[in-house]
Amino acid sequence: MTLPPLSLYIHIPWCVRKCPYCDFNSHNAPNTLPQDEYVEALLADLDRDLPLAHGRPLQSIFFGGGTPSLFSPDNIARILDGANGRLNFAPDIEITMETNPGTVEHGDFAAYRRGGVNRISFGVQSFDDAALRRIGRIHDAQQAERAIKRAQDDGIDNLNLDLMYALPQQTLDGALADIDKAITFGTPHLSHYQLTLEPNTPFAANPPPLPDEDSAWDMQEACQAHIAAAGFGHYEVSAYARPDRESVHNLNYWHFGDYLGIGAGAHGKYSSIDATGALQARRRWKVRAPRGYLEHAKSERVIGGDDAVATEQLPFEFMLNGLRLTGGIPLADFRATTGLSDEAILPQLEIALQRDWLIVDNETLRPTESGQRFLNDLITLFLPEKT
Repeated sequence: MTLPPLSLYIHIPWCVRKCPYCDFNSHNAPNTLPQDEYVEALLADLDRDLPLAHGRPLQSIFFGGGTPSLFSPDNIARILDGANGRLNFAPDIEITMETNPGTVEHGDFAAYRRGGVNRISFGVQSFDDAALRRIGRIHDAQQAERAIKRAQDDGIDNLNLDLMYALPQQTLDGALADIDKAITFGTPHLSHYQLTLEPNTPFAANPPPLPDEDSAWDMQEACQAHIAAAGFGHYEVSAYARPDRESVHNLNYWHFGDYLGIGAGAHGKYSSIDATGALQARRRWKVRAPRGYLEHAKSERVIGGDDAVATEQLPFEFMLNGLRLTGGIPLADFRATTGLSDEAILPQLEIALQRDWLIVDNETLRPTESGQRFLNDLITLFLPEKT
């Protein structure tokens, strides 16, 4: 029995302004960010989690938020230097930083690259100024274009562009125009996902006029066709990549790999092998509020919770992300990362096969087109029965 690959997630919880659709743990930035204090807190947090690494090298690091690029290149470099001094980095480690395109929100991309960042994920969402205003974004299309080109000019060619569809009042032509514009930049990765109304957000409380379900589906299919025609492979429900340019970090999530999570509200998943040789998966998360996180970073109180994943919950935990992969997931991966046999999921597989949501091809589970459309229903099949 061997442990899964390991990644590191680093949460920076502040934004210039929180978007009305966002349900992430993000907060409007104070006038002066406590960057030095937060960097020290992150490294103390990492020190506490080091035993969970079990000596494994990091395959990837992901700075998420919030808006991590609110932190200066020097402070991002301090975090990476600290992580590198505590953990082994794989020779080809992928280090991603999320950023918003507004020019006030990021430093010199060349400086981020020198500090260790080798992949940038831009939260563009749309290249239509009216659409951006309707979803509460603070940048415009011209700023997005300048930021993308600037990153490329500064030597970072591994870029992802986040785009949304089914935006308020958006038409099919508008959704396609966003895709066509994104393709012109020649980036190796696109993320394309539907705007949804998440609970406890301003948009959920006061819903904007969104396209109906059939119109949203038409946008998804038409945009997928445009992205495919441009040479991108559709490897996950919302992710598209040119050959060999898939996101290493996200693939580790989707394959039920392990990841340490540091920062306010960060979640991690880690595995260990018990005395009987069985694999045990656990989830750990940190205090959510930035002030509380900073106050408790050097004590055990920074840990918001640490729970074992119950055996009966493992099939759902594995399928929750794995079935998002359009190419499917090998049954061998299910056995290796959960420690369970195929018999643990046979009843659910039979139902999914009967409903034409899954096919089993060469020992690989792969969602059908219908399974991708009804993905939430497919995944729900693997929830443990209530007793």
